[in-house]
Amino acid sequence: MFTPRNKRRSATPNAPKPGDSTEQVSDGSDGGYNAGIAVFSYIVGGIIVWSLIGWGLDNLWGTRWIVLLGALLGAAGGFYLSHMHGLTSHRSSSGGSKADSGPSQDGDSNAK
Repeated sequence: MFTPRNKRRSATPNAPKPGDSTEQVSDGSDGGYNAGIAVFSYIVGGIIVWSLIGWGLDNLWGTRWIVLLGALLGAAGGFYLSHMHGLTSHRSSSGGSKADSGPSQDGDSNAK
């Protein structure tokens, strides 16, 4: 069996292969725009889905108020899901001064 002595090597030995994925995939939990879109989607989606369920129950039972209850339930559920996924948690900025963090420790915030 013939094996070539000088195998061809790539110019960059650590170059990514065509099937490799080296990009970071964000799940929306890093804050910013993606988290805002996720929160918006949870809330609006919850309102739409639960309003449709309420509308169906209204038609079935001959009432007119369950659709409103469904919309409120959907909004509350969207806020709940956003909170449980960590999208609405308060994050403090890293570094910087604590000048805007509230009153002074001694209670006299107007002292000079």
